[in-house]
Amino acid sequence: MSGFLSVAILLTGCSGLRKLDNPYVFSERTALYAAGSKTDKSDTFAQNLCVISEDVASQDSKVTAEAAAVFDLTKGSVIFAKNPFERMYPASITKTMTALVALKYGNLSDEITVTKAAVITEPGSSLCGIKPGDKVTLEQLLYGLMLPSGNDAGAAIAEHIAGDADAFAKMMNEEAVRVGATGTHFMNPHGLNNENHYTTAYDLYLIFNEALKYPEFRKIIGTDRYTTTYQDKDGNPVNVTWKDTNRYLTGEKKMPQGLTVLGGKTGTTQAAGSCLIMGSSDDSKNEYISVVLKASNHATLYDNMTNILNKIAE
Repeated sequence: MSGFLSVAILLTGCSGLRKLDNPYVFSERTALYAAGSKTDKSDTFAQNLCVISEDVASQDSKVTAEAAAVFDLTKGSVIFAKNPFERMYPASITKTMTALVALKYGNLSDEITVTKAAVITEPGSSLCGIKPGDKVTLEQLLYGLMLPSGNDAGAAIAEHIAGDADAFAKMMNEEAVRVGATGTHFMNPHGLNNENHYTTAYDLYLIFNEALKYPEFRKIIGTDRYTTTYQDKDGNPVNVTWKDTNRYLTGEKKMPQGLTVLGGKTGTTQAAGSCLIMGSSDDSKNEYISVVLKASNHATLYDNMTNILNKIAE
């Protein structure tokens, strides 16, 4: 239980983290893990996971984003953490959970007829371009979700898996609790802003770490460009190529020496700022998860991410 006590100490105001705008009640966060029957506990929580303790709650003037963290999956340790438990908007990093739920409960070969529910009209919304009547597979939708960050793909996935977006959001929240991400609450499958749609840097680590257990998730996020063909409502072929938005993966941004990008997910809204979570590995095949939330712009986002990735070799 020492890990839980460390988290409890951190949440009550240890140096290194500024006071939370929405602090957790520790008893609420750990209610699922309290003494009781086995069914009252989360079997996966704190098993081979990185647990944040006071000594990694650090400050670095070069890390200007609102929250950031680096987790060593091989050692189960936390290399750096800035405001890891602060409530934040995840923007399209939400789609990591959408993909996780889809992979857990769906079949990649499922053929899906896109409905009007997938039409997203919010200005500036990122889309993969599917239209009502199109026939696509779940696998194709997952690439459309994770590479070009298609909000329309997220809506189509939600309807296919759960019937509608609200029911799918419930599944997302149940999965979040299952992996220990109890500071998270989802309202939709794509991350368009909602004041009740939030998470934390630490919870995103937990979710991304769980998703990495699926080989198909690793394959999708590690693909920089995906070309496929599906049918439109009239049976005509639609040829598309989707490009990933992670600049490390596309080669537009250089990874620190000795590190290789595994893939990840970007996210941007006015409320969330510029965000990125991703996996990487070093020359010894040790793996890491790094996350940056609410950077001021895309350039600053990648500067922040490079700064925290450099801490792996320190």
